[in-house]
Amino acid sequence: MRVYVPLTLSGLTEAHKTGELGSGPLVAYAVTPALREWYDSEDIEELEYAALGQAALASLRLLDADRAAPRRRVVVAVDVADRIVEADGDHDAVDPGEVRVTGRVALAKAAAVHVDADGAEAAVEAAAEALTAADGGDGGARSVVDGAEDHELLWFAPQEIPHLVGS
Repeated sequence: MRVYVPLTLSGLTEAHKTGELGSGPLVAYAVTPALREWYDSEDIEELEYAALGQAALASLRLLDADRAAPRRRVVVAVDVADRIVEADGDHDAVDPGEVRVTGRVALAKAAAVHVDADGAEAAVEAAAEALTAADGGDGGARSVVDGAEDHELLWFAPQEIPHLVGS
């Protein structure tokens, strides 16, 4: 199963050093039955893009929690065994694509890394700062958070990770 693991550049640096995204449980996003129902599509590319978008929002939450991390969202697309992925199954969940990966996830299993371009940093910083207010129902803050989504995440091959983390 392809899962999308939200990180920060600091988290990607750590994963590069250790060779794994973690030993579980990790929160990730995937094409789940709940996501299919929520997104109302059978197009797998659209569904994977929706799961990637949810992971990008989760990366923004990690940036909000880690004020020292560079202001760029990071999502690692990785293929894992179905048996180590647990989905809630709740069709009314806030994040219908959210899953838990319960086993070790080797960075070598990454299919791609998605990262914001340098030009997105100001919008990502503003979105991270507005996140709490947006969660509380502030429409203006929600608009700021949505502004980060205007910046497409760039695609990088796993071999480019050393370049991304500066090693």
